[in-house]
Amino acid sequence: MGHMFKKILIANRGEIACRVIRTTKALGIPTVAVYSDADRDAMHVRMADEAVHIGPSPSSQSYIVIENILAAIRRTGADAVHPGYGFLSENAAFAEALEKDGVTFIGPPVRAIEAMGDKITSKKLAAEAGVFTVPGHMGLIEDADEAARIAAEIGFPVMIKASAGGGGKGMRIAWNEREAREGFQSSRNEAKSSFGDDRIFIEKFVTEPRHIEIQVLGDKHGNILYLGERECSIQRRNQKVIEEAPSPFLDEKTRRAMGEQAVALAKAVGYHSAGTVEFIVDAGRNFYFLEMNTRLQVEHPVTELVTGLDLVEQMIRVAAGAKLAFAQKDVKLDGWAIESRLYAEDPYRTFLPSIGRLTRYRPPEEGTQADGTVIRNDTGVFEGGEISMYYDPMIAKLCTWGPDRLTAVRAMADALDAFEVEGIGHNLPFLAAVMQQERFHEGRLTTAYIAEEFAGGFHGVALDDASARKLAAVAATVNQTLQERASRISGTIGNHRRVVGHEWVTSLDGHEIQVTCEVSADGTYVRFADGTSVSVATDWAPGRTRAAFNIDNQPMSVKVELAGPGIRLRWRGIDVVARVRSPRIAELARLMPKKLPPDTSKMLLCPMPGVVTSITVKAGETVEAGQAIAVVEAMKMENILRAEKRAIVKRVAIEAGASLAVDELIMEFE
Repeated sequence: MGHMFKKILIANRGEIACRVIRTTKALGIPTVAVYSDADRDAMHVRMADEAVHIGPSPSSQSYIVIENILAAIRRTGADAVHPGYGFLSENAAFAEALEKDGVTFIGPPVRAIEAMGDKITSKKLAAEAGVFTVPGHMGLIEDADEAARIAAEIGFPVMIKASAGGGGKGMRIAWNEREAREGFQSSRNEAKSSFGDDRIFIEKFVTEPRHIEIQVLGDKHGNILYLGERECSIQRRNQKVIEEAPSPFLDEKTRRAMGEQAVALAKAVGYHSAGTVEFIVDAGRNFYFLEMNTRLQVEHPVTELVTGLDLVEQMIRVAAGAKLAFAQKDVKLDGWAIESRLYAEDPYRTFLPSIGRLTRYRPPEEGTQADGTVIRNDTGVFEGGEISMYYDPMIAKLCTWGPDRLTAVRAMADALDAFEVEGIGHNLPFLAAVMQQERFHEGRLTTAYIAEEFAGGFHGVALDDASARKLAAVAATVNQTLQERASRISGTIGNHRRVVGHEWVTSLDGHEIQVTCEVSADGTYVRFADGTSVSVATDWAPGRTRAAFNIDNQPMSVKVELAGPGIRLRWRGIDVVARVRSPRIAELARLMPKKLPPDTSKMLLCPMPGVVTSITVKAGETVEAGQAIAVVEAMKMENILRAEKRAIVKRVAIEAGASLAVDELIMEFE
């Protein structure tokens, strides 16, 4: 193969920078990290051989400033750059600047980046290359009347989209001509304010859509292959949450047809390196080209797990001029892989970003497990590190591999149970909930999955009877251990050792379960009121925050936390506090009045940590339902807070410019 590089600079941060460094280390190539103020102590900086500071915390002043990256390259003498994903990975000007400086861009040719970066150009190229595209009007649309006419020709429902769009902005669905007129106007306004570009086009809206993408890989000698597909239908607001490879929906014939079309498109733009062609697939397995991502995707690990290839290594070898060492017939998909994106987003609070210090960060052990499944965790954080408000809130990408889909799903459920993250809000319980869903097990996925399955938002997993019994056995065993320890600590007066009672009433979340604990030489048994009993073995000891419990030889990984007199248990997305009481005390506890939560209906509380940039009302004013009353800026996003119902403002507790924590009072209503 061609020469390997002397030194590679990674123009990125977080988990993807760490992921790239892992491969460059294995190849024996020295690496350079770049970092902003906020990332001074970041993991990618620790992992690289050298590191260069490139500016203030906001990425607009550091990671995406081409001049700052070029200066770091000159300073360190790097002869190649891997851009990761996001930031400058699909920036043609960056790739061109590197070329001018004689530095290799570990990615596709500039022409491909430009052609695929524009939605209209890419659709035209795809159609010319024989790729199925969504029926639509590719030309620009002049006015609302033309929009209504074209929409009727294509056939409703239609999607009205901004050409320069991204992140779901400037998109509207119209089911009739009136909606087409209105949608055209609002999409155009949004596009102008978001992208400074008000070009709009219209295409057919695919019902029951799945998001399935094909991974392609090409070298500089004209060889291009497809490496199977990934199903990324489980998304929330166009952000992927769970991905898998292969797709539970595709058959061999559709897979080959999609693969061949993806390769045809890549050939049409002279593509080399790794890339992804995204398709939307309907219920009848008709597929349509969406767009091509001319970079490594976030979810590339699932493809690596089923193909056995290292895509970053392939990208580096291709960039160095090597030919692909294998042909299409050598690409075999083995088993099944699933990726869960662990985000610092609080699912109980409408997935608002959460920032702060990771007081605990303990992922499950990586590698091959006792049952033959594999765990892989790509991350860029460590215990004690900060999740900052400047960047994407991703904490880790947890992947599992199994010989078949349900084994991989079960392995993921177990791995999520074993993953400890404390100190910030995160979506672990939400991911765990999806892994338990019948519909997910059946693989009946569409891009509306989360919106349909969690229509009213996420409120935790409800405790069913079977889980309540399991957790009651766990709580009883933990309690027994604590009681016995207390009796040993309190010492013996003469030889009267305190006798630990064996009958308990365990209450968890409205379930009251009577149990009897029997500790004998061959282990602990928990007997229920109906006469059935289970054996319990555990490695839990006071002070342990996560423990393995074996209940009738069924392993479960439970997070255990002593919360005052209760025991907080978290497992499979369930989060409950169990109280274990003697029968007499349980009887008295039933007589205690219930404490009601405070009435917050008359208050506006800050929904996330951030800066209140404006308050648009004052005391004495009447606000209508839906009226914007304050703006909070956090995680690079402006969040408009609106009145929930008609009310009179009693007092405004803070001034614009104030930095608030979650649940701090902004204003009160009468």
